[in-house]
Amino acid sequence: MIVDLTDAQLRRALPTKWGSTEEGTVPAWVAETDYQVALPILDAVGAAVADGMLGYAPGHDTLQAAELDAAFVAFAQRHWGWTLPTGRSTVVGDVVAGLRLVLETLAEPGPVLVPTPHYPPFREVVEVTGHELVMVEADPDADDAALDLAALERAIVESGARTLILCHPHNPTGRVHRRHELEALRDLTRAHGVRVVVDEIHAPLVLAGSPAFVPYLSVDESAVLVTSHSKTFSTAGLHAAQVITLDDGDLAAVRGVPHAQNGGASVLGMVAGTVAWNDCDDWLEALRERIAEQRDLLEKMLDERLPRARVRPVEATCLAWVDLRAYGVERPAEAARAHHVRVAEGSDYHPGLAGHVRVNLATDARRLGLVVEGLAAGVLR
Repeated sequence: MIVDLTDAQLRRALPTKWGSTEEGTVPAWVAETDYQVALPILDAVGAAVADGMLGYAPGHDTLQAAELDAAFVAFAQRHWGWTLPTGRSTVVGDVVAGLRLVLETLAEPGPVLVPTPHYPPFREVVEVTGHELVMVEADPDADDAALDLAALERAIVESGARTLILCHPHNPTGRVHRRHELEALRDLTRAHGVRVVVDEIHAPLVLAGSPAFVPYLSVDESAVLVTSHSKTFSTAGLHAAQVITLDDGDLAAVRGVPHAQNGGASVLGMVAGTVAWNDCDDWLEALRERIAEQRDLLEKMLDERLPRARVRPVEATCLAWVDLRAYGVERPAEAARAHHVRVAEGSDYHPGLAGHVRVNLATDARRLGLVVEGLAAGVLR
């Protein structure tokens, strides 16, 4: 069910991940999968294009937006047992655009907390919305990549922050936050008047054997959720994500902005999202199985070629957070690039942190082997 694309196909299909990488170099840096998009999505989008559905994206109260909303509600019920009411989502172009919209319309004045390591656009979106960025650094040597609630509370008290951006499951560590952590975070943020804005774009990619995914809004109804089908189903270029809020006033505020503030969504993205949420469960299960196989293979190959590497357990996402500090190379991604492998530099996710890389697992076994060989060639001395 999971179809591996050739290098030539991928250079056309993924113009950022593959097209911007020189030929002969294996790209494992952007979080896109090297697989054919699920056939139900290809069929639905192809049919929409054949029908000439290339006009402006419809508004929030139209058929396509309602179908996307209902499809996500049904997906959440099937996969997480979460009963989410319909009609609570606002369509935006992508998750970062959704975060920007929420910060511009719902966030109180003041700093925004972002735990580190984190997805680099989190920093950018805080800055472009005029908020002060406060990074809360995690200990890279901690046994577990759990939320550091004590550090978060200190940062709240010292900075006066009233907003926190949470990534759940976490990018880049691949960790699923536990229910008790989320409940403790809810209690902490409520006590200090802090609103949580949660990015759950990786939620469908919780791997078998991992802790159960708990939607943050199911424990904290005052939070705001931003999510999309795009990461799991490889449809980022179609531009459709969802901002979900359970408060009527918040919903009205988000939907009431002018088009210039929220005008990046695509009708084809809505079509793709509706089919992804409704009709691709079997494909999704096969994808999770493939990523789990790739995770296990990466651990095996690192044990053989880079035995002093440390890998956080990948419970979710298609991403591995690899600590290579034992090899004494400050920028291992840069070193690997000279050996025809492109991975993401860890300091992009945790400024000032040396010796880490983020590796995308969602490829075939051969390419993953080349990634490990390139890393080994770059850091072994």
